[in-house]
Amino acid sequence: MIDGLEPIPLQELRALGVAKAWTVEGQLESLPTLTPVRGQMSAEHRGNVLSVQGELSTIVTLTCDRCLGQFNQQLDCQPSELIWLGDAPPTDSDLQESEDIAAMDGLVESLDPRGLFDPEQWVFEQLNLLLPVVNHCGKHCPGPGVPLRETAEAPPQAAIDPRWDALRRLSEPS
Repeated sequence: MIDGLEPIPLQELRALGVAKAWTVEGQLESLPTLTPVRGQMSAEHRGNVLSVQGELSTIVTLTCDRCLGQFNQQLDCQPSELIWLGDAPPTDSDLQESEDIAAMDGLVESLDPRGLFDPEQWVFEQLNLLLPVVNHCGKHCPGPGVPLRETAEAPPQAAIDPRWDALRRLSEPS
């Protein structure tokens, strides 16, 4: 848990009347990182929406899906998000009432206006969205970790991966 990023009641943010700022420095339990997550973020209650922005940076260690080697990936972001404060998703008439929420288009995240805003969860979500779907260590990736070998049937230039031997044996006549 990152010190100082405890959940805060939305009513408390509303009572502040200005944006609440946090310094982000520490490890997330739900996202193992090589370096501490560093940056800052702020949240401002604007009536029907919560405006949240930040600047976050860390390094994670990932495993390549191809060679199974580990590599480090830098995660940097400057997210800005408007979160709807209401029990039901906003309607078109709600979105036309304010300049702030006129920019909300498509899917909208929402929070119960009587609930809490969890800044640590928001940081986790923003960094998690930066993780690649396919982990690839780069152009230098050697490929599958099993070394290639030459077979008696294949000339040296056509070395094959030994994991295909079982399939080859199935196709051979008995």
